[in-house]
Amino acid sequence: MDSYSLLLERIRAPQPSIQRFAVISVFEKLRSDGPDSDAARTALSHCLRSKAAPVVDQTVREVCRIVKGGKMRVSQGLLELQAALEGCDDPRFVDVFVKGIGFLCRFGFRNDLSWRFESVEGHPFVKVLSSQAEAQAELVQQVLLFISQNMSMGFARISEFLRPFLMFSVLRIPFSVSSSSFVKQLISSMASVSCSFPLEGMLIIKLLAGCLKYFPRNNPEELKYLICSTEYLVDASMVILKQAVATKMDQSSLSNSYFLKLVCNGMSESECKRRHGEQNSWVSQLREYSLMIAGRQKSALISQCQENLLTGMPLLLCAIISVLVVHPTLANSAVDSLAAIGIMDPKMGVPLLLSVLFYNKIFCHSGSKSHAILLKLLGMLPSLASHSVMVPLIVQTILPMLHKDARQVLYATAVRLLSKTWEVTDRVFGSLQGILQPLAFSEFVSERNICMSMAASVRDVCKQNPDRGVDLILTVSACIESQDPTIKAFGFESIGHLCEADVVDFYTAWDVIAKHVVDYSVHPNVAYGLCNLLRWGAMDAEAYSEASKSVMQILWEIGTSRYTGSGTTWIKARTSAFESLTHYEVEHIRKGIPDFHRRSIESLISEDNLEVLRAMESLEVKIITFEHITRRRLVKEKRVMVNKVEKLLDVFPQVMFSSGKSRDARELPGAALLSIAFNPKDMRGQGTSKEFLKLHVSYENALMEMAESLQLSRNILLALLSLQSWKPFMHHWMRSVITFPDAKVLPNVSNKGSKAADDILKSMCRIAEESIPRSAENIALAIGALCMILPPSAHAVTSTASKFLLKWLFQYEHEHRQWSAAISLGLISSCLHATDSRHKFVIITGLLEVASNSKSILVKGACGVGLGFTCQDLLTRVEAGDVSNLEEAGEITEATLLGNIVQLLCSMICQLCPSSFDSLQSLCKSFPLGTDDICTEETVDLYSNNDNNMEEDIWGVAALVLGLANSIVAMYRVGAHDAVLKIKDMLISWIPQINSSYQDTSIHYKKPEIPLSVGSCLALPTVVAFCHRTELMDDELDPLVDGYRALISELLTVKKSGTYHQSLLMASCIGAGNLLSCILNEGVHSMKADDVKSLLELIRNTYTKPYPPAVHLGGMLGVVNALGAGAGTLTHTYPQRSSLQTDHEAKDSSYVRGPVLSSLVCEPLCTSLMQEMFLVAQDSKDRQIQRYAAWALSFLRHRWWSKESHTVNASRNNPIESKPISHSFAEDSTVWQLCLWLMDLNASEMGTITHVNTVATILRCLSQAPRLPSLDWGAIVRRCMKYEDQVSSVLNPNIVLKKGALREECIRFSLAHANQVSPLLFFVDELSDISRFRMLELNLQSFLLRHLADAIKIFSGSRLEKLFDDIVDYFSSSTSYQSYNPDQKSLLRTSFWSGLYHSLGESSTEVPEYISNMEKCMELLFCLLPASPCEDGLVEKQASSENEWSEAVRCLGKAPKDWLMDILQVPEMNLVRGSHFAKGVKKIFAKAKLVLTGSMPVTELRMLKPHMLNTESDGIWCALVEVVAALQCAEGSIKRQWLLDAVEISCITKYPSTALQFLGLLSSSCCKYMPLLILDRVAVLSDLPVTLPSLLSDSNWLVIAKPVVLNLWASTERIYAWAMQVASGNDFSGSAPIDRSESSMSVSLAQVMHSTCVSLKDYLPFEKQLRLANMVLP
Repeated sequence: MDSYSLLLERIRAPQPSIQRFAVISVFEKLRSDGPDSDAARTALSHCLRSKAAPVVDQTVREVCRIVKGGKMRVSQGLLELQAALEGCDDPRFVDVFVKGIGFLCRFGFRNDLSWRFESVEGHPFVKVLSSQAEAQAELVQQVLLFISQNMSMGFARISEFLRPFLMFSVLRIPFSVSSSSFVKQLISSMASVSCSFPLEGMLIIKLLAGCLKYFPRNNPEELKYLICSTEYLVDASMVILKQAVATKMDQSSLSNSYFLKLVCNGMSESECKRRHGEQNSWVSQLREYSLMIAGRQKSALISQCQENLLTGMPLLLCAIISVLVVHPTLANSAVDSLAAIGIMDPKMGVPLLLSVLFYNKIFCHSGSKSHAILLKLLGMLPSLASHSVMVPLIVQTILPMLHKDARQVLYATAVRLLSKTWEVTDRVFGSLQGILQPLAFSEFVSERNICMSMAASVRDVCKQNPDRGVDLILTVSACIESQDPTIKAFGFESIGHLCEADVVDFYTAWDVIAKHVVDYSVHPNVAYGLCNLLRWGAMDAEAYSEASKSVMQILWEIGTSRYTGSGTTWIKARTSAFESLTHYEVEHIRKGIPDFHRRSIESLISEDNLEVLRAMESLEVKIITFEHITRRRLVKEKRVMVNKVEKLLDVFPQVMFSSGKSRDARELPGAALLSIAFNPKDMRGQGTSKEFLKLHVSYENALMEMAESLQLSRNILLALLSLQSWKPFMHHWMRSVITFPDAKVLPNVSNKGSKAADDILKSMCRIAEESIPRSAENIALAIGALCMILPPSAHAVTSTASKFLLKWLFQYEHEHRQWSAAISLGLISSCLHATDSRHKFVIITGLLEVASNSKSILVKGACGVGLGFTCQDLLTRVEAGDVSNLEEAGEITEATLLGNIVQLLCSMICQLCPSSFDSLQSLCKSFPLGTDDICTEETVDLYSNNDNNMEEDIWGVAALVLGLANSIVAMYRVGAHDAVLKIKDMLISWIPQINSSYQDTSIHYKKPEIPLSVGSCLALPTVVAFCHRTELMDDELDPLVDGYRALISELLTVKKSGTYHQSLLMASCIGAGNLLSCILNEGVHSMKADDVKSLLELIRNTYTKPYPPAVHLGGMLGVVNALGAGAGTLTHTYPQRSSLQTDHEAKDSSYVRGPVLSSLVCEPLCTSLMQEMFLVAQDSKDRQIQRYAAWALSFLRHRWWSKESHTVNASRNNPIESKPISHSFAEDSTVWQLCLWLMDLNASEMGTITHVNTVATILRCLSQAPRLPSLDWGAIVRRCMKYEDQVSSVLNPNIVLKKGALREECIRFSLAHANQVSPLLFFVDELSDISRFRMLELNLQSFLLRHLADAIKIFSGSRLEKLFDDIVDYFSSSTSYQSYNPDQKSLLRTSFWSGLYHSLGESSTEVPEYISNMEKCMELLFCLLPASPCEDGLVEKQASSENEWSEAVRCLGKAPKDWLMDILQVPEMNLVRGSHFAKGVKKIFAKAKLVLTGSMPVTELRMLKPHMLNTESDGIWCALVEVVAALQCAEGSIKRQWLLDAVEISCITKYPSTALQFLGLLSSSCCKYMPLLILDRVAVLSDLPVTLPSLLSDSNWLVIAKPVVLNLWASTERIYAWAMQVASGNDFSGSAPIDRSESSMSVSLAQVMHSTCVSLKDYLPFEKQLRLANMVLP
């Protein structure tokens, strides 16, 4: 201190110069000694705290020099000056210190690029501002100097240095009184300086604008400072931009780029076009939303968010929408939206009225192109009258346009505007009534537009308020009296509305106006208006009977008129006429319109317009209902037999077995088995054990006698006939035992049946073991017949019988046992219980083994037939349960079994008949059988020369062909449709005379061996019938019949008598009869009567001429089969009519359609044929021919007379419930007439083609009929199914036709009556089978799925179980389903959802089994649901996806709640990926949808928070949207808690973008700016700085504002730190790590969070605000 004492003493000298010199001396010593010593620091401090101005000034200068000279650090110099400033109590010295600090800052900034401050508080300028208020003015100057002198260093560095100081200055405004003026001066000065730098000036403006974000707005004074500061920046910007325009071209282009960016916002042209569509959508949505709010205001259902919208937002919305009024394409939508806003907020009336007037003035001067929008704007005026204040203004605006000298269009427009204004408020009715005076029509008689406008207004008044309409009744009368048709039509409509409201009596009015109804037949408008009026005459039609007759006749005349000049206008009038006529009672219509019944039917069947047909449909349904209610109770009379054939068949058993001796039965065994029962004649019915034993003995004796008498002759066809004959015998035996009155037997019918079957089987097995081969063969077949008639409850007996026959099958030493057992086993396998699949497998593998190993062609053929029978029950259900056990045991599935069967049959046929090799190879290509060849050259050679064996066992080879043909059912089920057609073509190619018309280029034809032809003749009819029924082939049936005819003719002319010739002739006759029956019994295809007669006459020759007995049998069977006997057909049996009543056809008809026996034109020939055969059966020289004749007749009689022939197959193959119907109808009833018309519908026979629309309408009418007459409905509905394809090419193309609609109506009709009409039930069952369902068109599949509830009402439990299994299999693995495109798949799934929805809640589905099946279906469909509708980019895909989700949610809402909650359990989303993640998202989406629809409480969403918000954002966006939508209906507290939780989760989640997107969605949906926002994952984040502050400013949300903001700040700091580390390339090492997948969004998230916190900074303490302000974003 001593070294500086002398120098410091000199400072006290009074002279300023000496003082300055002393200071200089001190600093010279400081330079030499260094400034770091205590003495030096003390001396420096002493100088800075001097009271003398020269000393302080010189000291500051010297400090700056010593720092500049490098003897002192900048920080040390600043520290000394700042300490002196803080301790200065003399205002004179403040500026000196500030200048020194400013200099040191500039010096340090220029010379040290790394010069930084650890905190904002350490910034020199901040310290100056915080120390002395007097320093503020000089501080502003130093800031300006800092900018101007350091501009060469780059403004980025300047900004980095000044930004903390500027932010601090702004943020401390609320905490310092003088801060506001200082900040204002600072911003003003910096804005002025920016004008000196044209290029860098905008950067200064940008820096200042960023500071304004932090400007407080807590009171008017602060708001005033903010506005002033903003004005400074705007003024400075204008100066800078003006300077920039005057500079060079490159600088000019920079300014232009800025403006383009400002105007276009970076959008490309394509993006602008896309946004254009979005704007249009937004404008329309805003209109709908405004109208919704207006509606809820009336019902007091408005939510808090919607109430917020009404505060301040309508004016903003109007301002935005008003801009679009001049838009070239959005103008109309904009005007509609403005009108909707006016309705929503009536207080907007005045601004909107001014807008209308303003734009009207603009558009009035813009040319003719603006007329449309001008009228649209005027149309807004009435909607503005909803507020009482606006009514006078609106009226004053409209009335000047109603001067008489106004232009016509203007006057007419004003009338309509006033009318529409009245609809809003009744206060203007006086003005409206004044211009709607009756005299006005005479005054403006030449001004048609004005008159039409007045008439339309009158009509509207009468419609809206009939009481006011009465006040205008004279004006209504003037309209009706007008000569103008349009005005007259308005008059009729007006009086119609008054009559509807019953303020005017219709018939009183009609007396007055009837004379004016004269020109309705010329003017369709008048006709339409008149029809609308005349419907109201229905109420008092009975009281005014005469007047009502004329009214109804007018309606009928208009409805049935066919004027073509006015097109759609007349259609509209005709439709209205029938709709009006429907209002009248049917009994009044019948009295009022002569011959109404006949005329209505004729009119209906001749109409083709779809709209008119719809109206006529309602009338016809009303007539049908009336006829049903008023029908007479007809007495059921005993049916009288009128068919002569029926009479012959009725007396046949009495004539043939009149003696009652067993000898008669032994002589005619086949007929006896089919015709008589073998009950003991001396039974007394006492129920004793002795009588019961006697009953069994009687049938056992008959069994042995018939088995011994019935000779099969190694003929498999005879074996099939025998088995078919044994079925009635076994049925009689079973029924006799079951109905025997034995008290010891259990009363349960099923138990009695099982016990009886078991006893019968034991007896038969015992007798069979002891019998001779001929008898044993028949008994083995009888055992098969027994199993076929057993009920399902006796499945144990069936299993026992199969085991017995399996033993026989493997007895190679006994051929007679093998071949008969093989046939029965094939049929028995189809009778096994559904759960006994293992035993079925044993039977099939046994048949395969024996067929492969046996040396006998007969045994091979029998095994082949048996294997064909086994195919009937293969693949009938989804393989499960036992099948899985088979696979585990190394065994095979049913599909593989089918392949093995077809492979073996093809191999054996190829070996026995080498000519079939090429055909079978072609089949193999359509139905792959594995790697093994079907046969080899060696095996072909082995059998090629064995003609003797072939002739002996020709039926063995034929049986193999039959077996292959029977396999087509299973092939069809497995989807091998090409293979089915190949077999059909192959059979045709093996029949001489037929194959020439059907040549398949893929098959190389060779002349077939006779055995192939024999088998093909028998098999082809069933194959063709199957293909035709399943629509695999068209109506190409006549050439087949011609081929059979040609073959039989050729065989009859050839004089041969060998086995080949006899067998082929026999088979061709039987096949021809079967084909004729298959075609005609189905009732779909019609044949010429002459062709049918000629074929029957040709077959007749085989048994009327001397031929061997086998040929006689073939001819007789051919005839009876043509008549429907079905002899030898044990499979492919379809439901047929159960009576011989003739169809209602003309006797002279040239076509036959339906069974031959039911045809009037064929009745004489049929009678002659039966009489001849009857005589042969009675008395023939040849006993064998007599047996055959009786046998053949018995088959026919059994078919038409035996009840069990109609029920056995149905109960076995179709597990559905049905009831026969027998309804009597009056011949003139509508239902009867329409049914007869449908029955006669045939495209090939009709002269004029009926339109498809007409047929569909008639089916719809009959679908609503309470009952139907007993007709062949199966044939009728199948004909209708084919009708559209038959006539579509000749229909009028100008008439609207929906393709496939008729087929849909056929199914609807069948579903409606299936409960009462068995053929319709079988038809629905057939279409619902999975093999048939797969082949249907898409629209029919969709239709059946939608009407699942109807199927549930008609199907039995087991059939329903199969139905559900089939549908699940279809959607899981069906090839046909997978072949559809995504939209088609979605349509099917949507239809299935709809069907399940309508099925749930039905009483029939409350059974647990049904519920579990439907739950299984819904679970499958849920897995197949698309991820979410908004994931699809295309609008079309979004539409289909939204429809599917809508139906799914509707259905799930009715599902059992426990199951629903279980299936919608959401996994830990952050632990799953791939399909599991997508499934979890779907569950969230579904839950939200269910909450939105009210099917699930909103509390269920609470558990989704941790799963949903801690999940990767990709893929979950739509779920977030849906959850937010669901929360809209929640209480405010729940929504607030969701907001709090979302912010908290964002602080810890690995995926902050997801939580923030949800936060943005919730804020956007609840804040008042919601109508202006875009629902986009990027937009909701970018809008967060606006939406969240807006939401928290609401009083209802203010309670959570502080915790939300504090958590948001914590999340911001975390994201900011993470973003900085990502920008530097380092991993984030915080306590709550963030996933790498979020890295691409780090910067944008940090910016959004920062901006949001800036908007909410008032909720943060000052130190957090300061940290926020000084965050430098990457």
